[in-house]
Amino acid sequence: MNLCSPKVIREIMAGAGIHFRHDYGQNFLVDPTVPERIAEMCADTSERLILEVGPGIGCLTQELAMRYERVAAVEIDKGLIPVLRQTLAEYDNISVTNADIMKVDLSTFLQEQLESMGKADAPISVCANLPYYITTPILMRLLECGVKFDTITIMIQKEVAARLAAEPGTADYGAITAVLGYYGEVRKLFSVSASAFMPAPKVDSAVVRIDLYKTCPYKVRDEAFFFRVLHGAFEMRRKTLVNAVSAKIPNLEKSTITRVLLDMGLSETIRGERLSTAQFVELSNRLFDTM
Repeated sequence: MNLCSPKVIREIMAGAGIHFRHDYGQNFLVDPTVPERIAEMCADTSERLILEVGPGIGCLTQELAMRYERVAAVEIDKGLIPVLRQTLAEYDNISVTNADIMKVDLSTFLQEQLESMGKADAPISVCANLPYYITTPILMRLLECGVKFDTITIMIQKEVAARLAAEPGTADYGAITAVLGYYGEVRKLFSVSASAFMPAPKVDSAVVRIDLYKTCPYKVRDEAFFFRVLHGAFEMRRKTLVNAVSAKIPNLEKSTITRVLLDMGLSETIRGERLSTAQFVELSNRLFDTM
């Protein structure tokens, strides 16, 4: 079944009596080369569990199932569950769960999936076509859930992809870029035109892959404090790093922040977007030691 055919998509949805859900950011792929490329590039070995977020009607899901040992798809729209049972009926290595990925206990859920494979230590990768309106919350949920993912491959709004993969000092560089740099390495795989979807969104998309560190190269004194410093640096981008961090952490004196920056060989007027993840780690460690 060609799940990227506009005709097939319309027939499936009409037969199920369902409509595109704008509140879930549903845009279905009609270019078959896109799910093929995503599935091919989202992981390096076939012996693994793939967590797919938002399978839609299953066009990417079936490509994943043909390449990887098991696919666990989580779909929030209950109206699509019977559709997925139909479109994915020929595959015996897919499980579909009707749930909100933001509310699922991912550690327990994925452990159960691994047990069903009989491989408790198999690598786990994430593959998802994320709704534009909730990209960052879902991504942070995946990073912070405690599961040791191998890779996370997501299709997102092109402008967001540019931010995720930006270099320090560029206009696109922001808090999310520095945060991702703490968890792994980000690279853009390819762009996807709006015309590849039905209905077509107003913007183009891009696919990025995050290779998570097996062992984090950064040693922070206190992770919560590190993230307070990092987020504080970007909450008021027009302010200098000294003013932005002191506003976020009032018990830190501006003179202390200035001294630490100078000791690091940085200007006291520098802004947060100029610092790499490694520099934020060093800054937070030095500031933490002064408290």
